Formats: sequence, structure tokens, C-alpha cells
Amino acid sequence: MRLPVVVGVDGSEGSLRALDWAAAEAARSQHPLRVVHASLWERYEGMHPDSDSERPTEKALAEHLVATARERAQRLGPEVAVTASVEPEDPVAALVRESHEAAMVVLGSRGRGRIAGMLLGSVSLALSGRSHCPVVVIPARTPDTPPQSGRVVVGISDAAEPSAATVFALAQAASRHGELVAVRAWRRPAHHAVVHPLISGSPASAHHRQAEEHLEEVLARLDRTGAPDVTVHRSVVQGPVHQELIEAAKGAELLVVGARRPSGWHGTHLGQVNHAMLHYAPCPVAVVPDAYHRPEPGPDTD
Repeated sequence: MRLPVVVGVDGSEGSLRALDWAAAEAARSQHPLRVVHASLWERYEGMHPDSDSERPTEKALAEHLVATARERAQRLGPEVAVTASVEPEDPVAALVRESHEAAMVVLGSRGRGRIAGMLLGSVSLALSGRSHCPVVVIPARTPDTPPQSGRVVVGISDAAEPSAATVFALAQAASRHGELVAVRAWRRPAHHAVVHPLISGSPASAHHRQAEEHLEEVLARLDRTGAPDVTVHRSVVQGPVHQELIEAAKGAELLVVGARRPSGWHGTHLGQVNHAMLHYAPCPVAVVPDAYHRPEPGPDTD
């Protein structure tokens, strides 16, 4: 069985955007879709006075919300197998648990929190640092630049081997019959050894060449067996990584970044780059844990 695309819903406009994206992703990739609403309504169920018996309970409202979301998803993807669940627990804890058996978890960038103007919901941010599978965060507004069909952008890190994020990005480009843009951003160190320019060229040229060589080495090690037709574009740019990735993501269907898991830490580390992507990227952002291994489809899914 293929693992489901899990989408968290809370009735907000942001979660509806996430639901629509997840339904389209499930239809395109032929995965089932699982709709989840998690809330601690059980803690407040007994707080209403008996005279308020005409008021729907929080549980009833949650069940109605999930049923409505399921119907919407089935309209968008009639061929997709859709299941739905109401979980009486903390949303982050529930979705982290779901992430153990999910192809990806999809969320809106803004939820129903008290601070309506927050750029990023607390659930989206927390889950991106704790999930066991890729988390896709859908931006709150329509991008200024229409996406090019099948265009996937990935940031290439300092690691010598292809990261889990790079592998995931290639698979996403392949499933979209699209193209992959691999971005390697570099910045000139504040202090560097002085080498005679007649021997090595300008310091900037040397750093740019090193970045190009690193990108080529990583891509040469990338297993292309399942994606032989994907065109891979190389982009080596000078500047802050977060700024260059945001620029590269204009017109993309998906931006993919990695998240590393520090030793002894129960979650992954969301650094400055990931925070910037989740807040400001103009397209959906997939955060892929470095320990993630893309599961192989079962024998009954071909």
C-alpha cells in the first residue's frame, strides 16, 4: 500500500488551500489522502452550562469540519481514496504521529490562532522541525509569478553526498514530468588566504569555481534511475542562501529544503534558511528531514 498524503485542517482559509493542494498531489501521485483535524476539545467539553444544550459541542463541530473537508477533497479528486479522522489531542503531537506513516504532511502557513496576522502558524513551524516525513507548507497568498508546470527547486547544502531533500526533489520533479533546478549559493568568507591573482584568478572566481565543482560532484552522485527524463538545471549564485532560494523559487511549483537532526536532539534543526523559506517563499515549501528515506512503492502499486 502507498503511504497517504496527510493534510491537517482546522477550518481556516489556509487549511483549505492546503487541502486543495494535498488533494491534487494525491491525485497526481496516486496516493491515498488522509484528512486530519486535531484539537484538545475534550479539555473544554464540560465547560458549557447545561442550559446551553442547543449549542453544538466542540466534538460535533470538529466532526462536521472533517466531513466537509472530506467531501471537498473527493470532489477535487474523485479517483482518490480519502479517509478522515478527528483526533482529540494537541495538533502537533497528532501530526507528528501521523508523519511516521505518511508520504508527506501538508499544512497551511496560517491557522486559526489568535494572532491572525502571523506569517507562519505555530503548528506549521513546530511540525516542520519534528516530522518524520517531508512537511509541505502552503503559502497564504497566491504567488505574483504563475508557477511553471513541473518546476521544482532544491537548495544544495555543503554535504558531499546528495541529501534526502535533493533525492525527494528529484522524485517530485519526475512525478510531475518536470525539471529540477539545483541551487548552490556561496558567499565569500570575510577572511581568506591571499593568493596571487595571476595564479588563481580573483578570489570571487575561485569561490564560484569551488561552488560549481561541489554542485557537479553532488549531482554526479545522485541516483537518476527513477528519473531519467528529468532535466536538471545548475544554478551557482553568490549571495545569502535564503535570498537566492527565494529568488529561484519564483515561478516554481515546489521549493525543497533540508532539515538536519543534531545529535541527541529529538527534532530537526530549522536554521535561518528554513525559517526564511517557510515565512517568505513564493511557492509551497517542502522541508525534508535529513534522515528521511523515500519508501519504495509496494508490489501492488505499479
